[in-house]
Amino acid sequence: MKLYNSLTRKKEEFVPIEPGKVKMYTCGPTVYHFAHIGNLRSYIMEDVLERYLRYDGYDVTRVMNITDVGHLSSDGDTGEDKMLKGAKREKKSVLEIAKFYTDAFFDDCKKLNIKTPDVVEPATGCIDDFITVISSLIEKGYAYEAGGNIYFDTSKLKDYYVFHNFNEEDLEVGVREGVEADGNKRNKADFVLWFTKSKFDDQELKWDSPWGVGYPGWHIECSCISMKHLGEYLDIHCGGIDNAFPHHTNEIAQSEAYLGHKWCNYWFHILHLNTSSGKMSKSKGEFLTVSLLESKGYNPIAYRMFCLGSHYRKSLVFTYENLDNAVISYNKLIQKIAAVKDEGELDAEAFDALKSEFKAALDNDINTSLAITALYSVLKSKTNGHTKLALIEDFDRVLALNLLSEADKARKEAEKESAEAPTEELSDDPFIRSIQEKIAARTAAKKAKNYAEADAIRNELEAMGVILTDTAKGTTFTIKQ
Repeated sequence: MKLYNSLTRKKEEFVPIEPGKVKMYTCGPTVYHFAHIGNLRSYIMEDVLERYLRYDGYDVTRVMNITDVGHLSSDGDTGEDKMLKGAKREKKSVLEIAKFYTDAFFDDCKKLNIKTPDVVEPATGCIDDFITVISSLIEKGYAYEAGGNIYFDTSKLKDYYVFHNFNEEDLEVGVREGVEADGNKRNKADFVLWFTKSKFDDQELKWDSPWGVGYPGWHIECSCISMKHLGEYLDIHCGGIDNAFPHHTNEIAQSEAYLGHKWCNYWFHILHLNTSSGKMSKSKGEFLTVSLLESKGYNPIAYRMFCLGSHYRKSLVFTYENLDNAVISYNKLIQKIAAVKDEGELDAEAFDALKSEFKAALDNDINTSLAITALYSVLKSKTNGHTKLALIEDFDRVLALNLLSEADKARKEAEKESAEAPTEELSDDPFIRSIQEKIAARTAAKKAKNYAEADAIRNELEAMGVILTDTAKGTTFTIKQ
């Protein structure tokens, strides 16, 4: 399998540190509000990566943090504390806010078939770990105290900007939204490891430390939580592309300064989900959540299908029209699977050949679009129905689109409707019979919410001189003379 490594800016053959085992870390949510669907795109693609690694035979341990303290409104350690902001907004305690939105996040994940990681660790559960690592960084000369806070000294590193070709002079205060000058810093790029004398006098969560009562900075938590559960060496670190700088840059800096060796081999970054007006955020335009999509009648799995239809390293534009197209594609796919009859015995040769197409797609930097193409190849193949269904079940271990269960549901609904519908005898006249068959196909398309296909059939009949009339009892037709 080849993965694009953001650290080296090229595709590389994936080779785990320990043969057969993968240690994987994914940045979790800051639980001060609902996750928007742009956030969830990253978790869907990370889920596919994990599922495929397991599918390919690896023993995967995946760890994720929950940020419930220390994340300020700017990733550059300035602005308002996000958790405090959420607590003020809803007139609740920070811990109440954290519990509510952590539960909401995992509810959304369940609806999208995103597996819960093996380990989920809130930042507030690792305060002693943060203090241990920060103390070591001070002892080694990589961190300093200034203005009551503890900062990491980026000037001690040979190469700090590992994901970008920045020079220190290029990092101007104010370039990133919300970044303000911090007079305590020795260098512009230095970042906070521990806050004590913060501007937040009403900060709710504080702990004793060797440097006074305070709370951790955002960046230190992921390094410590990863090392706590996965050890000193990490195979894959995942996250949205917006985390690459400064968050992941800072993680590498502090982790490798603490450990004294390379920390993580592969960095897997997912590009943004944009709206037509630009990058999606909680503060701009309609707040797009899974619950909002559901309220508009969308199946969350159709959103997963929408995400899988594009490569994770391409920006994806969300519009309701694009989502509607994904719904149509998903419903058509389910109808095609529902039409497959479980007949014959497993054709091992056909199974292996079709599976190899699927694996080749995902081995090529998790190309989910081509993986779905491989799914259609199964449906178009000449092998028997039993083999097709076995392949669909096998592929869905990675795609997680509920393919067989939804097809079974669609089949049962069709059978029920067929049993309840009055039997209409087909005409002996070939022309009339063809009209009746097209009307039946249009009715099935409308029930599957495949309105584009239904309209196409209506247009086809009109071109033949056949005018349809939809009534409460069904569709009737007249033929132009």
